[in-house]
Amino acid sequence: MNIYMKRIYTAASEMDGKRILVDRLWPRGIKKADAKIDLWAKEITPSTELRKWYHQDIEHRWDEFQQRYKAELLEQSEMLQHLRKLAQHEKVTLMTAAKNELHNHVVVLKQILEQG
Repeated sequence: MNIYMKRIYTAASEMDGKRILVDRLWPRGIKKADAKIDLWAKEITPSTELRKWYHQDIEHRWDEFQQRYKAELLEQSEMLQHLRKLAQHEKVTLMTAAKNELHNHVVVLKQILEQG
């Protein structure tokens, strides 16, 4: 599979392939016309409640966040399957505004997509 992660604030590149925004909220300071997003997959992002809970203590809640988010993703099998199919045929870049590149929902989502 060809799945990559990138911050939305990084300039778009032809190497990105399909650019899929996987944030529930539109990133601050980014114009939709400039984002060059092919798909905005809000439905596979963490719920508002989970996102707020996690951001209260990112350092100590990472392990539990991963488990809770994976449970939420079970309800989004159709979109997950769609993204897997895209990634089997072309490069897919999951776009996020998250600052922490090691501990964010895209890390979990990418892992789930790659596991099949």
